Amino acid sequence: MPVSPLYRVAVLVLEGAKPLDVGIPAQVFTTRASMPYEVRVCGAAPGLVTGGDGLSYHVAHGLEALAWADIVFVPGYRHPDREDPPRAVVDALGAAHDRGARLAAISTGAFALAATGLLDGRRATTHWHYTRALAARHPRIRVDENVLFVDEGSVLTSAGAASGIDLCLHILRGDLGVAASNHAARRLVAAPYRSGGQAQYVPRSVPEPHGERFGATREWALHRLAEPLTLDVLARQAGVSPRTFSRRFVEETGCTPMQWVMRARIDQARELLERSQRSVEQIAADVGLGTGANLRLHFQRVLGATPSEYRRTFTRGE
Repeated sequence: MPVSPLYRVAVLVLEGAKPLDVGIPAQVFTTRASMPYEVRVCGAAPGLVTGGDGLSYHVAHGLEALAWADIVFVPGYRHPDREDPPRAVVDALGAAHDRGARLAAISTGAFALAATGLLDGRRATTHWHYTRALAARHPRIRVDENVLFVDEGSVLTSAGAASGIDLCLHILRGDLGVAASNHAARRLVAAPYRSGGQAQYVPRSVPEPHGERFGATREWALHRLAEPLTLDVLARQAGVSPRTFSRRFVEETGCTPMQWVMRARIDQARELLERSQRSVEQIAADVGLGTGANLRLHFQRVLGATPSEYRRTFTRGE
């Protein structure tokens, strides 16, 4: 049975738009029976928009879609550091934000948001190749070049194209919960979340191997979160010394092994709160956090809410 749309999503295609950047939010939030989103792809005006990499787009909607949307995605586009988007586009983005819409940039789409002034005084990111240009062109923005995305509440930015998936899943997680986000990730054959920063993708003078060296160990741990998972246990499973495991794990993921384990436990607890009626004490034991008090402590620290408050958020109206 189709779900009534709760959120309206506009994907704003600018001249020179990058195909992958356009496709990510269009596919993640595409209108389907299981997803309470309605998606409209738009441009500065309806009709043909010349894209990047040999593709063009025929969009059915103009800037009126921004006045309709709850979330506006701005995909990356060609030569963003040379000039701002048309004034009408910048004004429409600002008006959408003033009306309460969230603005989310993928890759160099951050330059379009920067042109509105909404990123001034805030953290933001963009593709690593353009971080210095963004900082130079908009010095009031606190550009963070070592993250996959930045969530500043009503304005969000992400790094290179693939990190647009991370941003979209993050938004989906906040809107509908971990279960829905994980389902979407499986559909996309993508990681539910990545903890690493984009620095691992920046070319170095001495090439270093990156990737999924410890992917099997992380998968092994995800099935054993209720068990004691110490650094020694994880290193032994990976077949390396604890010191080597810790150093290489940080290089690969951008966080320590224990930070990653805690994040995985919190996410599993979130899913159990969303999908089961198990008590907080039972869930704490299920995910390896021991006691309900410990689970409440970490929930408050990570999410700013208690487990009970979180559960009510995703069971309202049932």
